[in-house]
Amino acid sequence: VSCIARHISLTVGCCWLDGENQPHMKAVFPTEKAVHDHFENLLRILSYEPLYAQIRIKRSNDETVLVGSSLIYFLFIVQMRNMDWLSDLNTTLKNTMVSIIDASINDEVAMCCYGVLCEILTDEESKDLSISDNICNYFLQMLEDIWNKTKKKYEHVPIMMLLKGFQTLSKNDSMQQETAVSNRIHIFIEICDEYPIAYDVIWALSFNKDIQQQLRSDSPFICKLTQLSRQPENEQMSKIIDGILWNLEINHENRSMTDKHNTKEFDIMISYSHKEKVLCKQIYEELIKAGYRVWIDFDQMHGNVMDAMAQAIEQSNTVIMCMSEQYRKSNYCRAEAQYAFQRERKIVPILLQKQYKPDGWLLFIIGQLLYVDFNKYEFSRAMQMLHNELKVELMAETHTAPVRPKEDSVVAHSTTYISPPEVLRSSIVSENILDWTQSQVQDWLLGHNLRQLSRLFAACDGRSLLYLSKYMKNCEPQQILDLLEADSVRRLNESISLIELSSFHSVMHEKKKRLPSMYSSNT
Repeated sequence: VSCIARHISLTVGCCWLDGENQPHMKAVFPTEKAVHDHFENLLRILSYEPLYAQIRIKRSNDETVLVGSSLIYFLFIVQMRNMDWLSDLNTTLKNTMVSIIDASINDEVAMCCYGVLCEILTDEESKDLSISDNICNYFLQMLEDIWNKTKKKYEHVPIMMLLKGFQTLSKNDSMQQETAVSNRIHIFIEICDEYPIAYDVIWALSFNKDIQQQLRSDSPFICKLTQLSRQPENEQMSKIIDGILWNLEINHENRSMTDKHNTKEFDIMISYSHKEKVLCKQIYEELIKAGYRVWIDFDQMHGNVMDAMAQAIEQSNTVIMCMSEQYRKSNYCRAEAQYAFQRERKIVPILLQKQYKPDGWLLFIIGQLLYVDFNKYEFSRAMQMLHNELKVELMAETHTAPVRPKEDSVVAHSTTYISPPEVLRSSIVSENILDWTQSQVQDWLLGHNLRQLSRLFAACDGRSLLYLSKYMKNCEPQQILDLLEADSVRRLNESISLIELSSFHSVMHEKKKRLPSMYSSNT
């Protein structure tokens, strides 16, 4: 135990001295697999419950050093935020942290456990966890205590590590409300000059209505923010300041809320976290090939990014939301998504992160909308499904020729102007279903709002569709329903919609009624 404890303590000390760049950690653990294996082995040690009884108030024995150092190491790992494999260990990690908190009498150990939980808990898990009410108040109290210390750390935990933990915690709505109730937003106002990360925490907290009122009542801080917004030296800081002021509805441009039926310059805006930039670029290029007019900020935006974001949303018909954990945790993405929702833009969600389930504010915005999972399907298949969703959203719109945008020196973004998608002005070229191609079948199904069936019947041409209708009419209804249900679950991971199935029967019946001689001669 003594040897392991000191080895881990030395490793943690090197990582701590590295700061943000972490070259020593990269030298010791050059691959993600090495980090994973080491993390898993330490977790196995910390899951050994008899160890908890040996934890002391101070680092006075090997067991306390081992647990304390391992937990600080865990914090380094989870705060790197690029370890997708952590999701596989979340349940074990969460249960272990809770068990240590319940058993420990060491504040440093408890603080590190809370820090790890901040990084791995979803919004819903934060609410359900028995200790969730303590997490926010514990962090706020420790921050207040450390801020008043000369060395700006508690035992072996620096204030910066604590701030990073609360930065993640502040993204959860329940924790925002806890902070509002405790009326401790002043802590972050006091420390933001020395620790600029506090501005990002304030931005996250400012999505809460009660926090907004508390911030507005602090006139000196509002004046300070307004002055900082006029100093463009640090673009990242300017973006954060603009974000806070945007949430407080200060410095807003006058924006009419009656423009939703006006002509738009773009068919689609892509809203995404820059961690998913590579995949989003592929999606963007495919949409451009299909003829859509797309807005996306590959080149980043300069000047007041909030006004630029608002302008982009106002000029777009549909917003594709590229969902991931990083998207949910991004203050900018949240502001973007909420503004699109507020302006009643059509929202098409897509899932880009493996095993991620939308929660918190993101789940509220997408509601019961169907989304395309780019992890479950090959890229070409996922794009076809996305095209199908976009067809439904855009078919009802009246498209006109693109309008040349006004010159805007504030915004620098990648934009392409192309005529609206050809599919939107094409229709079924033949009344004879037997002549229909797969694409024409898709258009016909989507034209009747049969969204699920359009995906299920993606490989059907007109002849296949006609034969399928015949089978559905002549076979046992329950047998057909069971077969379609099994096919839908296998292909789409969804139960078959009886409403769509009934509508399909109805529209096929109407089609046959209009052309009786054609069908009688070919079936």
